[in-house]
Amino acid sequence: MEEANEFFLTLLLILLFARLFGELAAWLKVPSVMGEMLAGIVLGPSLLGWVEPTRIVQTLAEIGLILLLFEVGLETDLGRLAGAGRKASIVAVGGFVAPFAFGFAASLWMFDLPLMVALFVGGTLTATSIGVTVRVLKDLNRQKAPEAQVVLGAAVLDDILGVVLLAMLYEFSLGGGINLVNASKVLIFIAIFMVLAPIVAKIMARILGHYDQISKLEGVIPTTIVSLVLFFAWVAHAVGAPALLGGFTAGLALSRRFFLPFGVALLRENHDFVHRIEHVMKPIIHLFTPIFFVAVGLSLNLREVDWSSSTTLWMSAVLIVVAVLSKLGGALFIREPLPFRMAVGIAMIPRAEVGLIFAELGRVSGVFDNDLYAVLIITIAVTTILPPFMLKWFYARFEHRLPAQDSG
Repeated sequence: MEEANEFFLTLLLILLFARLFGELAAWLKVPSVMGEMLAGIVLGPSLLGWVEPTRIVQTLAEIGLILLLFEVGLETDLGRLAGAGRKASIVAVGGFVAPFAFGFAASLWMFDLPLMVALFVGGTLTATSIGVTVRVLKDLNRQKAPEAQVVLGAAVLDDILGVVLLAMLYEFSLGGGINLVNASKVLIFIAIFMVLAPIVAKIMARILGHYDQISKLEGVIPTTIVSLVLFFAWVAHAVGAPALLGGFTAGLALSRRFFLPFGVALLRENHDFVHRIEHVMKPIIHLFTPIFFVAVGLSLNLREVDWSSSTTLWMSAVLIVVAVLSKLGGALFIREPLPFRMAVGIAMIPRAEVGLIFAELGRVSGVFDNDLYAVLIITIAVTTILPPFMLKWFYARFEHRLPAQDSG
């Protein structure tokens, strides 16, 4: 009973501080995930020491992570990627390869980090947070502008490439090194999963839609969808991939914008029902995902970081520069006027939740020590907080040199 009471207090503090710091961040025009992570730093060993990252907290955080990737998959519009076409693909691939290559090279040769660590650092820098980007573009009333369509299409492909890379690195970390056989296994699994998931999702949605009409109980949809997501996560883990891949694929399969014929057929059959799935899942997702971001802050002990070390500060500065310039560089490959390319490049910089997922998996896998984990958290925080202000300044100066907003 005493342990239960302690857990109740812990959960109360996590949810309350996550909300308070998230609201504060939003008020300061900073992504709320940064506030939630700061809540963990304040509650954890870095400052107050009121909450420890116990096993049960980590389990709730993992559920939040799986549901977060489910939401990313659910909101992934592959039709938008196809519509944005070649430009979005160029920006995505350039903005994925360049951060990974330069982050890996800097870690391996400048800071003499082990191969596996350098791979995870490079992988962390590939992230792009579509949530932060969309929010800023909406604030600027440029969400329907031509450059915004390129950015959103590129961010979709970045999400997919990032999750695949994350699965590969996770497999390497479990196996103790790079293993092409295991890597091939993960890639085959991903391919099979992406094909079969829409079929399973369509069948489940049909059954659920019918059962929802005849059931005399409330809560059928959220219970069933959460069960489906957790099942996909279990299957992913069972075949050697990270559980979060199952959550992402489940969301992608259930998305009413999924581009495969199964998703299109599902959309035509019952648009309102699929929209309802999204609607009823939001409160559950928004309950659990802050726990993940708070847990990220709880796992970081800033008191143990050697701030007097020039290496820590130098590495943070180098990775921030690499993270910013490599995303800008990815947008330079498209044939558009320079202001257009700069707008796209700046919008691709934010890492936020996607970068934190990479960093946390690296920590949990034992790849990152506390000092390197702190460096990456700083890098993610700076590259998440800075771009919204950069975009607002850029549009104030150069919006007149960009294509007109689509009014449709």
